[in-house]
Amino acid sequence: MSQSHALSDDQVSQELKKMTAFIKQEAMEKAKEIEIKADEEFSIEKSKLVRQETQSIDTTYEKKFKQAQMSQQITRSTVANKTRLKVLSARQELLDTIFEAAQKKLGEGTKDKKKYEEILKNLILEGFYALNESKLKIRARKADYDIVKKAIDGAVKEYEDKLKKKVEASIDESDPQPDGISGGVSIVGGGGKIEINNTFEQRLLLLQENALPSIRQTLFGKNENRKFYD
Repeated sequence: MSQSHALSDDQVSQELKKMTAFIKQEAMEKAKEIEIKADEEFSIEKSKLVRQETQSIDTTYEKKFKQAQMSQQITRSTVANKTRLKVLSARQELLDTIFEAAQKKLGEGTKDKKKYEEILKNLILEGFYALNESKLKIRARKADYDIVKKAIDGAVKEYEDKLKKKVEASIDESDPQPDGISGGVSIVGGGGKIEINNTFEQRLLLLQENALPSIRQTLFGKNENRKFYD
């Protein structure tokens, strides 16, 4: 049987030093591991935060960029609309000026009596053809009664010669045209229920409505946005 020997103080001291050194080494290695792991976690978290901030900045920039684009589009659209309205307004003002000038010159059509009589005859004939009745009334200005009677005679003769049909027409003195009109007549048929207004003012209005597209095209050119034309 072996006998146990008690350790000397030096031996105990040496063992304690070894144990202390081992524990210290273990602690240092553990601390190093913790430090490395902490650095790794810090790097990961830092990268995550950087990505999040980058995404946030990108999102904010994209949002502001889209807002700026939309604002720019709205501004362009507003400016284009205002410009278009100004152009349309200027064009309409020019057209109004043209027709106002024409309105002022309507009275000049009555100065040459021979030409005026021919005009009246053609206006009355137009009513004859449109109404196609045997008995008609003519409304005219009182100042035009004499020349209108001559125009009626000319229109009756031409109508009867061309259509070989009789027609009677006379001035309706009970319902004259207003003295304020520039000239022309109205042809009344259907027992007084149908009236063709061939006064100068009405003919100018019809011209304004019917000829306006061609006048616009002549003055301003073709409208590129318009696909169909009458």
